[in-house]
Amino acid sequence: MGSSARNRALRAAAGGGIDAEAVVAEARALGVMGWVRPAGEVHAEGAPDAVEALVAFLGEDVPTERARVEGHEQFAIRGVSAGVFVVQEHQATAHHYDFRLEVDGVMRSWAVPKGPSLDPAAKRLAVQVEDHGMGHNDFEGALGDGGVIIWDRGTYEQGGRVAWPEALERGHAVFVLHGAKLRGGFALQRTQGGAKPQWLLIKRKDDEARPGSDITAERPESVVSGRPLAVARPSSGPPARDAGRP
Repeated sequence: MGSSARNRALRAAAGGGIDAEAVVAEARALGVMGWVRPAGEVHAEGAPDAVEALVAFLGEDVPTERARVEGHEQFAIRGVSAGVFVVQEHQATAHHYDFRLEVDGVMRSWAVPKGPSLDPAAKRLAVQVEDHGMGHNDFEGALGDGGVIIWDRGTYEQGGRVAWPEALERGHAVFVLHGAKLRGGFALQRTQGGAKPQWLLIKRKDDEARPGSDITAERPESVVSGRPLAVARPSSGPPARDAGRP
């Protein structure tokens, strides 16, 4: 993609019924970056001729408007699920929340000592730990001298200008959560490398943000049993390969 000084960006409203996969294929063939939503909204940026060609592909009389070049490095579908997420509150040697995102068939995982927040001003430390299997997502119950509850879960959308999982490898990933408690845009920003890299989990400023709130204190219950961690019941235990992990 050329320099932003030579590129242009357009927003188009193609309407519902758009074939998002076909738009992605055409955009990539033209070298256009940006995104498309199934509802028909398109953001396209790149060489002017290529952007105009993509708009022409969308059909005649599609409304467009000039937009800011955002520096995207991919053309992707927005507004569709990329997989599941889960947050498990875990009382182990140290109390923490395990925040996990499904990426390429595994759960990428971070231990968040203070838990997630809906307050954009609360930048929560998140220590990256080893990936977990999908089978661990449903575990709730006693574990050693502590216990685990499923504090929240749902689906998520991958966002940002860089394709996943490269966004995680670069150390800055943007995503949208659709959970019972956590909703809206979030970001993970790596601040330190090493054996257990340190990140910040940050709520983005959007309609789901709640400045000054403390969602973990307000909603301590499991989304499965309705019980807080203190009364988590014993169970048959997590999958053997995950037992004892953070």
